[in-house]
Amino acid sequence: MKRIIAIILIALSYNTTQAQIFSGERVLNQQNFDQQRWSWGYFLGFNSYDFNFDYEEYNPSPVTGKDFVVETRVGFNVGLIGNLKLNHNFDLRLEPGVNFSTRGFQALRADQGTFREISSTYVHIPLLVKFNANRLNNFRPFVVGGVSTSINLSSNENNPDDNSAGQFRMTTNSYYYEIGFGIDLYLYYFKLSPSIRGVFAINDELIRDTDPNSLYTGNVDKMSSRAVFINFTFQ
Repeated sequence: MKRIIAIILIALSYNTTQAQIFSGERVLNQQNFDQQRWSWGYFLGFNSYDFNFDYEEYNPSPVTGKDFVVETRVGFNVGLIGNLKLNHNFDLRLEPGVNFSTRGFQALRADQGTFREISSTYVHIPLLVKFNANRLNNFRPFVVGGVSTSINLSSNENNPDDNSAGQFRMTTNSYYYEIGFGIDLYLYYFKLSPSIRGVFAINDELIRDTDPNSLYTGNVDKMSSRAVFINFTFQ
């Protein structure tokens, strides 16, 4: 009897699967998830930080053709998510997190070059608007954009030493705008949302050296961070 019941259940499961494949029907996971006014989650991800420079007078090295070289490396993101549903297509979300990043920085003048490794730990707080397309089965693409602020715990802003003593200094507080896109994947137990986002600093983050002719800061009008985040959100 047990064998007969098992065979019947397998046959019913097979027929249902076949019917869904050929009829275009899908089993919807987390059907009521998007009906929640509030939802919570966390994210893990990767980052790659760079610098963008504006110069008082562009004077690149005649040897390399560049004024500064920035070596980007892969860092790590972790944080929490609070999501407020505004309507069917728009959400407002807060994503406080901690970002760990490292950049290599080198100032070049003719045959001179001095390397600095800049390790930063950011407490990063974005406020974002998320626009969701209509759900298609268990997929829902979205775009996201907004503003953010961060506290650089490794800024060295108040350090009296500068590059002449081997210390590269940045502002502690920075402000950004962000824009990106991703897709919501409705899985059986939770919603997974991989996304990619560009992050662009608005303010000047460079703390000048005491020497007005410093190789590192003397000719810089503005230095601002820019980054790419690849995050995986679990809700």
